[in-house]
This record gives sequence, structure tokens and C-alpha cells, in this order.
Amino acid sequence: MEIGDTPARAADITQLLGAARDGDRGALDSVLATLYRELHSMARRQLAGQHGHTLDATALVHEAYLKLIGRRDAKFDDRAHFFAYAASAMRSVVVDYARQRLAQKRGGDMHRVTDLPEDLDGGLRLDEETLGLDTALTRLANVDKRLAQVVELRYFGGLSELEIAGLLERSERSIRRDWQKARLFLLASLQEN
Repeated sequence: MEIGDTPARAADITQLLGAARDGDRGALDSVLATLYRELHSMARRQLAGQHGHTLDATALVHEAYLKLIGRRDAKFDDRAHFFAYAASAMRSVVVDYARQRLAQKRGGDMHRVTDLPEDLDGGLRLDEETLGLDTALTRLANVDKRLAQVVELRYFGGLSELEIAGLLERSERSIRRDWQKARLFLLASLQEN
């Protein structure tokens, strides 16, 4: 995924985001169309290894898009804010999907989540692990929003530490430290439940 853009493309996206922030729905549509490939790559990485599910990368992007355009108060200051919002929308879609699947199972094999992988090469699991992570991440956001944003961009946005650092205009090392702190908090929270 190419989060780092050419200056001209970044300027175009910034202008479109500004217009979208001012309520121009057409500008928001243009931003989404321009960044669709990147959003699709995020979704594909997030759902890697998931077979037999009705939620695929295209469906995830489309559902996230509906969430993005459905909110009248959706205002994007810049590219990082847009991707953070997109990751949050994808998180919401994935969590809703996992809840729906568990409701259909009604008392199926529930197990306790005790691990948090360093990366998601195999993709998110669309089950109670995602629900446990969502609950723990909500707790983390109440303690430290910056750490929660790093986790959301990494897990639900599928971005690398380097990509997150570029989006948030911070060093890769500080993102790595944030990730390690967040991971410890999430693991403790997951083991608590």
C-alpha cells in the first residue's frame, strides 16, 4: 500500500478533504474513490486467511464507505484523520459481523482470548477474539486515545508501523513504543476477562 503520496496527489487529497470537511459530499466521494485501492488493500490484509465468510474485502470497504458517508458529522482534517476514521469504520463493520456470527452460533464454542499476535499476517479472526479485542480497545481508548489509535490503524486498518508513523507524522520508533505499551495493556485486559 502506498500511504506516502506524491506532493501533488497529497495536495489534491488535502483539498478534497477540506471540501468534504465543509460538507461537500461530492468531495468525500472523490476522496473515497481516489483512496479506494488503499482502503481495499487495508481490508484485504485485515481479512487475510478468512475463508467461508460472507464478509470479504470488497464488502468490508463498501460497508465502511456507507458508515463514512452516513455520518453527517464526518469531518476529515487531513489524510491521517481520514485513515483513522476509515480504520474505525472497518473496526465497526468487523465487530458487527463477528457479533452476528456469534449470535447465529448461540452458545457455540466460546473461548477466552489470551494472546494478541504481533502482526496480522493471517488476518483478523471473525469471532469472539475480535469482540474481546474490541472491548479491550475501548478500555484502552478511555485511558489513552493515542495508543488506541495506533492499535486501530495497525489491526483494523492493516497498516505497518512505518505507515502509521508517516500518517501520524511521528517516528517509527515512537509508534513501535506505543504499540508495545498498547499491546501490554490489551493483553492484560484480555486475560482479565
